[in-house]
Amino acid sequence: MPSLSRTATTVALSLLLAAPTAATTAAHAAPAAPPTAPIALAAPPAVPVARAAPTAAPSAPASASAIQLPHPTGPFTLGSETLHLVDHARRDPWVPDRDRELMVTLTYPAARPRGGRPAAYATAAEAPALLRAIGADPARTGDVEATTTHARTGVRPARGAHPLIVLSPGFGAPRYSLTTLAEDLASRGYVVASVDHAYESVATSFPGGRLLTCVACTAMQNGTPGSTVTRTRAADVSFLLDRLTGVRPAWRYSGAIDGRRIGMAGHSIGGASAIPAMEGDRRIGAGVNMDGAFWDVPAPGGLGGRPFLMLGTDDATHRPGGDDRTWDATWPALGGWKRWLTVAGAEHLTFSDEPVLAAHFGLPRTSLPAGRAVPVVRTYVGAFFDRALLGRARPVLDGPSAANPEVVFNNP
Repeated sequence: MPSLSRTATTVALSLLLAAPTAATTAAHAAPAAPPTAPIALAAPPAVPVARAAPTAAPSAPASASAIQLPHPTGPFTLGSETLHLVDHARRDPWVPDRDRELMVTLTYPAARPRGGRPAAYATAAEAPALLRAIGADPARTGDVEATTTHARTGVRPARGAHPLIVLSPGFGAPRYSLTTLAEDLASRGYVVASVDHAYESVATSFPGGRLLTCVACTAMQNGTPGSTVTRTRAADVSFLLDRLTGVRPAWRYSGAIDGRRIGMAGHSIGGASAIPAMEGDRRIGAGVNMDGAFWDVPAPGGLGGRPFLMLGTDDATHRPGGDDRTWDATWPALGGWKRWLTVAGAEHLTFSDEPVLAAHFGLPRTSLPAGRAVPVVRTYVGAFFDRALLGRARPVLDGPSAANPEVVFNNP
């Protein structure tokens, strides 16, 4: 969740860890809520800005120093397209006078190595909120505006039908907080749909010059259970799949998606949302939770044997028997192929772009630097989907590896 400061992230994670599990099959009671301080995340529902979200990188001051995102490791070059989707059949749970909206970035294998324009990392309107949230110098908005991804707009997908992976960000975080993972998966041959769920990030640009902020953060602070978030996101994902693979697709290149091979991964509450999404939509064939407490423990057999990966911090939180007892409760309910992996030296934000941002802006770093954090997350999430969706052998998932000594295999 790079859009939360480290202090605010600790508070938000404390709220997640205090979550009671919704399912009656939970093996343990949820931990008691630790003391928390107010979360200063919420703002009015929409803040007018001067322009709508651009799809390509804007100009930045000559003095700006662009953030250098790690190169993806796969053989494909990348394309990018942004969709604004409105579900007229649902009202937004946080702002009930609005229909539910999503912003989606599609990152995909490109047909040719050149063409189009570099896609922006974030919009100019989002940049100040990002800097405030991570505790960086607010004068360095030019660095964010100058940053481009490795994907290009206006390019066609590579031939063939590619598996689809939906990425849902952490609570309070925008979809671009998972860019390093999205790009790597796309470079390996996946179409990746990174989703911004309206009113659930500190700042997301929407069409019409709107900057939507985290109304949901205030709602959760005031007692709304996290299951409202996870179940809303599950419905968001089903709607997204309808719009990407249905009879009237929203994406002009929908033929590039193999609707028979779909996975979902997320960070924090985005990862926890994979369980209700999979229970509610059989099209999702595999799921990954990166360091999120579960609000919805599946009934035994509830996933129908579909594979699931739990990837978290190797500490008192997410080791077996740890403070987040929802992982212990969920583990026996996962009836298919599964792994419980923890990463030594990681903290909650390791599973997002935050290590890269911290290195660029000179922020305090953990013992697992970006040069290891990014490859570890890419390696294990990518290997999981290769195995789960493509049926490819990935020995890195079989047990501890000398190449990745930080990764611990747990078998409670």
